[in-house]
Amino acid sequence: MTAKIIENPAYRDRVSVFRDRFQAGKLLAYKLREYAGNGNVIVLAVPAGGVPVGYTVAKELAVPMDVMVVRKVQIPWNTEAGFGAITWDGKIVLNEGLVEQLDLTEEEMETSILRTKRNIQERLRKFRGDKPMPDLKDKVVVLVDDGLASGFTMLAAARSVRERAPKKIIVAVPTASLGAIELLTSEVDEIVCLNIRSGTSFAVANAYVNWYDLTDEEVLKILLESIGKD
Repeated sequence: MTAKIIENPAYRDRVSVFRDRFQAGKLLAYKLREYAGNGNVIVLAVPAGGVPVGYTVAKELAVPMDVMVVRKVQIPWNTEAGFGAITWDGKIVLNEGLVEQLDLTEEEMETSILRTKRNIQERLRKFRGDKPMPDLKDKVVVLVDDGLASGFTMLAAARSVRERAPKKIIVAVPTASLGAIELLTSEVDEIVCLNIRSGTSFAVANAYVNWYDLTDEEVLKILLESIGKD
């Protein structure tokens, strides 16, 4: 499988191309307009930053939205970076090359993994409560985040979703590194990324003029609005 890739060539390798996450979501939705009003489509957004993007995509397409809790496994001495990711259902995907390069001990890895699992359980309680994950069998599943740096968080999400026998998996993100796109091309059916950037360094925030970390309260407010729209 090799994913179909849809981008905006005018945005290639540029920074500050989106006003904020909501505007980015509208631009993504336009690229996904063939799915508008399709009752077989569901948007799954990664909290926190992916929720306003996913909410806007779902609203514009008039399809349901839900959240998928996926977290990077933090490098012990650099919590902004990760050496892998864990999904809501416990799937672990490690960046083996980076693990070897960092020379992490088994104890360091296990400590970070356990911390991430605890964080996932807290977020599941906060953002989902007792609500089960939706049935994804034979669905067109649109996986949304506000951007992909290494791509391992989305890779983990895609693999968990694939196990639920969807009809099609689409990754839709405003911005991503070229490396992240290449990582995902053999794992999903389609990738919609407006702003693909190459180069040695990449930060999701650089794609946005107005960028900040969302609070849990802001995420919950958007999720409540999403429920009201369904």
